Amino acid sequence: MPDDVVAVRAAAEEESAFSHPAVEPDATAAYGDHPDQLIDFYAPRGATGSVPLVVVLHGGAWRAPYDRRHITPFAGFLARRGFAVANVEYRRGADVDVDGEGAGAGVGAVAGRWPDTFDDVAAALDALPALARQALPQADARRTVLTGHSAGGHLALWAASRHVLPVGAPWRVDGPPPLRGVVALAPIADFEVADKLAVCGGAARQLLGGDAHFGERRPYADPALLLPTGIATTLVQGRTDLVVPEAVAESYADAAAKAGEVVGLTLLEDVGHFPLIDPVADACAVVVEEIAQLAW
Repeated sequence: MPDDVVAVRAAAEEESAFSHPAVEPDATAAYGDHPDQLIDFYAPRGATGSVPLVVVLHGGAWRAPYDRRHITPFAGFLARRGFAVANVEYRRGADVDVDGEGAGAGVGAVAGRWPDTFDDVAAALDALPALARQALPQADARRTVLTGHSAGGHLALWAASRHVLPVGAPWRVDGPPPLRGVVALAPIADFEVADKLAVCGGAARQLLGGDAHFGERRPYADPALLLPTGIATTLVQGRTDLVVPEAVAESYADAAAKAGEVVGLTLLEDVGHFPLIDPVADACAVVVEEIAQLAW
């Protein structure tokens, strides 16, 4: 497909994904004192008895302008499919003066905060079972699936690998998390490849604190270096994704195979970055099916 056609299609896909009104949660709970340390809960629609819990980590290159509200239509779609849903917010990069001439001269957003972004995801997942019991009594924490899109896909893979973090890492846990699995959607899953491709304007390097810290912090943050996890994992990736190219997911899957682990990789033809979380897109139905295969 010609590049100009792919670009036009990608723009239309993004417009569609962001055209839906935000879906308000049934309940919200705090897992810390910071305003961003919140989890929105969505009760399953039309379901009886206990149901699986899907934990959603939103994308947006770990940058402040992109909060959890943009993924609420996806969370609502999952709830309509009978899942209990927890949509996690976390601290992202702050707005900064990008040219040193004062706020009025040009303000941008740095990707993520070290270590705050990781602190929050770890704390949210640790607090989630108790919070979910209160907010969604029908949620079965024994059937929890973690999913995330783009930068959130990275965080989902990272959260499932905390038991293989280097010894001494503040987020390390003693054993595998109680998950049925992870479904990572166009994840920034390999920081070396993402950095070479300048994914999201070099967001992975920014997340780790820039050039001075990229190498030393990668072993604590890069999912491709945190293998094998022993957690069932599937990546869903559009083959015409211009935001997080297919090569990033393929590199993670290759790294998993070299570590002796089989990671599912579902490649969708003529699909870009945003249809994976767009409730009206066929790709989103594929995502829900991948989640269901692990959850039920």
